[in-house]
Amino acid sequence: QVQLVESGGGLVQAGGSMRLSCAASIKISSSSSMMSWSRQAPGKQRELVASITASRVTFYADFVKGRFTISRDSAENMWYLQMNSLNPEDTAVYYCALTQYGRTDWGQGTQVTVSS
Repeated sequence: QVQLVESGGGLVQAGGSMRLSCAASIKISSSSSMMSWSRQAPGKQRELVASITASRVTFYADFVKGRFTISRDSAENMWYLQMNSLNPEDTAVYYCALTQYGRTDWGQGTQVTVSS
């Protein structure tokens, strides 16, 4: 089973920036793999924030376009979420996920809290 470990969460003031990292325990070798970030705020459903494919095609949810950037380091089996212009509505537990070979594995989540 793939282990995913997020890091980089914490407390930041509104307008600030934060970078999340996700490290996979295996080499990501599938050409059809997809790495993503989702988030879940209290009382809300988990929602997709951004994704990036093995060929580096990216997708962003409308609510983060222009503020967040997803990237990956294939050599290190890691991907990142650079978050700028954070606002209190971005407060949530952020999860990274890896989808390959018809399976999705999730990290344990990292808390991001944006204070006003």
